[in-house]
Amino acid sequence: MQRLWYSISYVLWMLGEIIKGSLDVARGVYSRRTLSSPAIVEYPLRGTTDVEIVAMASSITITPGTLVVGTAHGTLEEGPSLFVHALFAESREQVVADLTEMENRLLRATRGPKGADAARRPPRSGVVDVRYVDGRRARHVREDDGRDARRSPGPPRPAEPEEER
Repeated sequence: MQRLWYSISYVLWMLGEIIKGSLDVARGVYSRRTLSSPAIVEYPLRGTTDVEIVAMASSITITPGTLVVGTAHGTLEEGPSLFVHALFAESREQVVADLTEMENRLLRATRGPKGADAARRPPRSGVVDVRYVDGRRARHVREDDGRDARRSPGPPRPAEPEEER
């Protein structure tokens, strides 16, 4: 029940951010002087699941004046990151603080009251590959034809014609 409450409050908060962002962009467009101070920041994510990363990137992109311009997949040493362009940045630190507030609210909606401090649940399969940040196994691809080795063999791929000399 708490997740439902946090999800509803997140959606309402996002609607407020969209309205504020729209007003900021309109004020910047119709002002006689330049109000924009663009910045691109790298934001290291605390969310690690695909749903959390996509929801965060979508939330940033639908907010007027901000845009996700790139992503970096996490490794064992570093988690995933988003590269965010902000049109009206007071400072890079302020942009990161605003993104942290957004992610805190999102993680409370996806993980519950503890948000980022809540431990992620293990995958349902019970198998975790520790070499990857998200704990998922990599696809096993056969060297000979590039197909997924875990699936049924299926018909062989036609041989590629050799180039004429």
